[in-house]
Amino acid sequence: MRISWLLNAVLLIALPVCGESDAVVRVDFSNPGLYPAQWTLVIHPDGSGHFHAEGGTKPADESEMIVPARVDRDVNLSPDFASRIFSEVRDSHVLRGKCESHQKVAFQGWKKISYSGPDGEGGCEFNYSSNKQIQDLGDSLVAVGSTLIEGARLELLLQHDPLGLDKAIQYVVEASDDGRLQQICAIRDILERLEDDPHVLERVRKRAHLLLEHSGS
Repeated sequence: MRISWLLNAVLLIALPVCGESDAVVRVDFSNPGLYPAQWTLVIHPDGSGHFHAEGGTKPADESEMIVPARVDRDVNLSPDFASRIFSEVRDSHVLRGKCESHQKVAFQGWKKISYSGPDGEGGCEFNYSSNKQIQDLGDSLVAVGSTLIEGARLELLLQHDPLGLDKAIQYVVEASDDGRLQQICAIRDILERLEDDPHVLERVRKRAHLLLEHSGS
């Protein structure tokens, strides 16, 4: 009888954990003015996930730039960030489909945020939301997608145009400071490679080191 009671107690404790691990937040972003023009980010509660980006036409004024046409990889975001995203999705009007403000504002790209888990599912799509919590949530998720694309670009530059790394990584430093890029920890691998590569410029290595020092944010 005691063994049975203990088994039931363990199951009761484990069920919420298993249920939480089954929850997923998915973000679909599209903006034909950007390249790649669309991407999808799937996030699990522990910060693990997957990112896929492709599509669009490279702008004529960027024809000589080395940018990734396609990105497809597993990602790891910080658990604190993932926890905040899940909390905000559940607490906001996202699950009720109330996001878009329908105001006449500049086009920022369509963000479709979806949630599914043992406690339900829902989501909505918007260009701009007058709900500050939802707008900030969308901005943060777009910033993560931008970080992953910039990380893929750094990888291409390291392989094909090492001198181009100087300007590219300076942008990453500036954009991470002002919030245009978030979750630098998601591109830790390429930053570590740059920091340790004696064949790239010294200032590129120093900037990679600086980013790694702050990659928990």
